[in-house]
Amino acid sequence: MIVVSTPTGAIGRQVVRHLLDAHAPVRVIVRDPDRLAPEVRERVGVVPGSHGDADVVDRALAGADAVFWLVPPNPRAESVDAAYSGFSRPACAAFARRPDLRVVGISALGRGTPVAANSGHVAATLALDDLIAGTGVSYRALTMPSFMDNLLRQTDSIRDGVFFQPISGAHKSPTCATRDIADVAARLLLDDSWSGVGSVPVLGPEDLSFDEMAQIMSEVLGWPVRFQQVPVDAFKARLLAAGMSEAMAQAMVDMAVAKENGLDDAEPRTPAGSTPTTFRQWCAEVLRPRLS
Repeated sequence: MIVVSTPTGAIGRQVVRHLLDAHAPVRVIVRDPDRLAPEVRERVGVVPGSHGDADVVDRALAGADAVFWLVPPNPRAESVDAAYSGFSRPACAAFARRPDLRVVGISALGRGTPVAANSGHVAATLALDDLIAGTGVSYRALTMPSFMDNLLRQTDSIRDGVFFQPISGAHKSPTCATRDIADVAARLLLDDSWSGVGSVPVLGPEDLSFDEMAQIMSEVLGWPVRFQQVPVDAFKARLLAAGMSEAMAQAMVDMAVAKENGLDDAEPRTPAGSTPTTFRQWCAEVLRPRLS
C-alpha cells in the first residue's frame, strides 16, 4: 500500500495518476474528498482529514509500505519551522513506529551551500528532511530548484506581457516541471529495492535565466513577454498585502536572496538528475493552454 499526501495538489495528483497507471494500491489523505476526481476516488482508499493530525496519519499508515510526503502551503503560519517541521511532527512520530516504511519527500537544493542557513523556506525544508531521516525510516528527499509551474501564478501578468521575480534576469539556474517531479516520486514509491537515507536531485534539462525564459515565452506564446526584476521590499509588500504572515513573507524574501546568491547552483548536473521536460515544451503544453 502506498499512501499519498496532498493528492489534489499540483504534484500529488500527478503522483496518484502514475501510481494508478501502474495498478498500485493507493490510499490518500485528503481534507476534502470531494476534490478528488471521480475516477480517482473510486480507485483509492480515502482517509479524510489533515496529514498534520496524528490520528489521521495513524489510520492512513496502517499496512502501508511507502509514503509520499509533501507539506501543504500555509502562508499564514507563525514561522517556517511551524509550517514544515511543526506540521510534520505527528507524522514523524508515526514514522518512528514503522521503521520499515519508505518515505519520499519534496525538498529543495542547497544543502551545504554558504547561503542555506538563511534561505527561508529552503532552510525549513532541509530541517524537515533531517527530522524525517531521524525517525529511522528509509527516506529519499527529492531536491529541486524553482518549479516552472510556479509561473502559473502570474498568468494574468504574462498575458499582459511581463512577469516578475526579485532575482536578476541574467542569473542562470536550473528549473523543473512538476510532472517530472511526480514521475521521479512515483518511480521511487513503486521501487521497493532502496533503503537508507539519501537525496535525489530533480534539475530539469537545462539552466536558464529569467531573461531567456522571457524570450522562450515570447516565441511560444506569439506575443512579446519580458522579465522585470522587482526590489525585495516591494516583493515582500505584495506578499503581505495578499495575506501572508510576516514570518512567511520574510521567508520568501530570504529564499529569493539565497537563490540569487547561488542556492540552486551547487548541485552537479548529471544525466540521472536531469529530467526531460524543457521550458519550451512546458510553455507549449502547460502555459499556453492556460492563456488561451
